[in-house]
Amino acid sequence: MVRLDSESKQALTDAAELRRISVSDYVRTVTVAQARREVASARQQTVLLSPDEQLAFWLALQAPAKLTPAQKRLGAIMRGAQ
Repeated sequence: MVRLDSESKQALTDAAELRRISVSDYVRTVTVAQARREVASARQQTVLLSPDEQLAFWLALQAPAKLTPAQKRLGAIMRGAQ
């Protein structure tokens, strides 16, 4: 179902060995748990962001809007300054 490069396969093997379980059991345990969390979050209409994603989102919200020429013309019309 999923194709992985050798480095990713080795990472899964190493992680499974740390838990002393098979790679299949490791993948099943980790992916099913993550899938359940994502489905539960989606049901709550919540977006989960990593700390880096949170910062990027906040910075994007704080940045001043860059208006297009059409938006600037519309703003002038709305202010009556055609």
